[in-house]
Amino acid sequence: MKKYLLASVSCMVLAAAAQADTYSLKSPNSRVQVDLSNNGNGLSYTVSLDGKQFISESSLGLIINDLPIGKNEMQFVGKEESSVNTSFNLVVGRTKSVADHYNTYTLKFTAKDERKLNLNLIVRAYDEGVAIRYQLPNQSGLTQFTIQNELTRFGFADDYSCFGLNLGKFANSHEGEFDPVKASSIREHNLYDNPLVCKTGVGQTTFALAESDVRDYPGSWFTGRGDGENGVDIRLTPRFDSRPDGLEKASVRANMTTDGFKTPWRVIMLGDTPGKLTESSLIAALGEPTQLKDTSWIKPGKTAWDWWNDNQVVFGKGATAAKPGMNTDTYKAYIDFAATLGLDYILIDEGWHQGSTTTSKPGSDVLKPVAAMDMPALLRYAKSKKIGIWVWLQWKQLDWQMEDALATYEKWGIKGIKVDFMDRSDQEMVDYFHKLLSTAAKYHIMVDLHGAYPPNGLVRTYPNFITQEGVMGAEYNKWSGRVTATHNVTLPFTRMILGPIDYTPGGFRHATPEEFPKLRRNTLPYVKTTRGQAVAMYVVYDSPLQMLADSPITYSKTEGAWPKPKSDWEDGLEFIKDVPTTWDETRILQGDIGQYIVSARRKGKDWYIGAMTNEAGRTLTIPLNFLDKGNYKVQTWQDGKTISTLTKADSTHTSADSLTLTLAPSGGAVVLLKK
Repeated sequence: MKKYLLASVSCMVLAAAAQADTYSLKSPNSRVQVDLSNNGNGLSYTVSLDGKQFISESSLGLIINDLPIGKNEMQFVGKEESSVNTSFNLVVGRTKSVADHYNTYTLKFTAKDERKLNLNLIVRAYDEGVAIRYQLPNQSGLTQFTIQNELTRFGFADDYSCFGLNLGKFANSHEGEFDPVKASSIREHNLYDNPLVCKTGVGQTTFALAESDVRDYPGSWFTGRGDGENGVDIRLTPRFDSRPDGLEKASVRANMTTDGFKTPWRVIMLGDTPGKLTESSLIAALGEPTQLKDTSWIKPGKTAWDWWNDNQVVFGKGATAAKPGMNTDTYKAYIDFAATLGLDYILIDEGWHQGSTTTSKPGSDVLKPVAAMDMPALLRYAKSKKIGIWVWLQWKQLDWQMEDALATYEKWGIKGIKVDFMDRSDQEMVDYFHKLLSTAAKYHIMVDLHGAYPPNGLVRTYPNFITQEGVMGAEYNKWSGRVTATHNVTLPFTRMILGPIDYTPGGFRHATPEEFPKLRRNTLPYVKTTRGQAVAMYVVYDSPLQMLADSPITYSKTEGAWPKPKSDWEDGLEFIKDVPTTWDETRILQGDIGQYIVSARRKGKDWYIGAMTNEAGRTLTIPLNFLDKGNYKVQTWQDGKTISTLTKADSTHTSADSLTLTLAPSGGAVVLLKK
């Protein structure tokens, strides 16, 4: 009897499988394939690379008004197919031109239950990965609705070795370590941020899970499946106004429009090496195209910064004896420093306007500088020195005066704003990001977002959004020992694959990991990496607005005097002065997650190489076969005899040569190659 029952069940499974509808889509190079099925278990998909399945059968669907759609077999309605082969230019970023080349289909379904809801699946297959999104077409019976969660799953075909940022709570600044974790150890109660990066064990093939084009929707997280199998499920951030007793957890409140409603892209990035993910601009390609016609006012560059070094400037001979701080003389000194080095900007951080706080404290006025700050005088002085000014703002205090403030800042001549402490990714905060960036663009204001959720394609939609935090950067050196060399060489393969990171490099006071605990301090802080790694960050890390985080006096060998003659400059400052912040092309020549990285960036005809290693020193041989034919003048800066010095050398090379770089523990190197 038992054998008969088992045989009957097997026959039923085979029959169901035979009746399943399967729809296959391949990438333009035919290496990537996504297969979508519709059967008695509902909607599901798999993803393969070169015929090897990496994403096993995984569910699809939504929970709308507390009921699932896609969990059971759907009625197939129709299919639309097309191919796209175009490109677009990024105003600023890791590359100038981005290929937008993919094959796509839209599958149309109707639920068989009493609601008869229509649901479309839009699928794209790129050479770099797969993207899937849900679309609810305009339909009767669905004018106002809520979405509690998605049924989107990423099943893993094996127990992959992953790297993830498990933050464990919805409200946070999205900062921390991407720790190694086996897929089998990811639990249902975990909240892993975007991206989750996994090494498959098949050669160096690596994939990353992420999202793009998030609008009218919350940010997402990855949780363990809860059934003991390998893989993760999507978890949406609940709305901030959900009931505090937990009896209602709406993630989305939506109104149907004439164009319908669509969710963000769920993205599986694929690369033959971890570095291929770092090179990729797939997340930007999936962002909504910009509506801006004139972007000539968007100017990337480098900025002097006050907060990390605690406003520590020393005035030269003949200057007033004002105490460094939030006052006019201090920022004139920063302007002088920026002008001396040929920087583009200074950033005035928290405390410049009345009522400025890091919290949403009422009583502020973002249009009234504190008494000690003569903003008109500073703006005139900066203009005379050809230096632009950025200012810091707490997000809610700005929101109370946004339209008036940004219109006024444009009249003042403010070039950009650093907006901070959002620390959320719910639907309301996502709406705020779009409101802020579109309003800032209206008044020709660039934006740097801190306390922000991870990038999701907004750099394409709003080119004035040129960098952001959402990364555990150099500021943590002020109060912790968490910023290690291993962390620094993990970021380019994890967080940075999504978009720019305002890591705020430039720390020029160095300590070994052993010395660091005794030297750690808030004012004029130390970093526990070498000078070589400090300069390499300006090539390795993507940020079209790049900080010089340390004090002007730290960049001078003559303490207390401005570093006007180059002979007074600290090692590496000359390179930082001239290195670009936005690129025409990016290639990752070598590297592995948490181990080391060698990045090559092209600007015009010049190439820059940045190399960084973890706590292990290493010697690297780098073939130069990415260069054009002909001779190149090569300048190399490598770790010197001490942790705070560099060794500089000049040579000539061609594309047939190789370059050898020796990196100290926690060290790095940079190379400039001119045709």
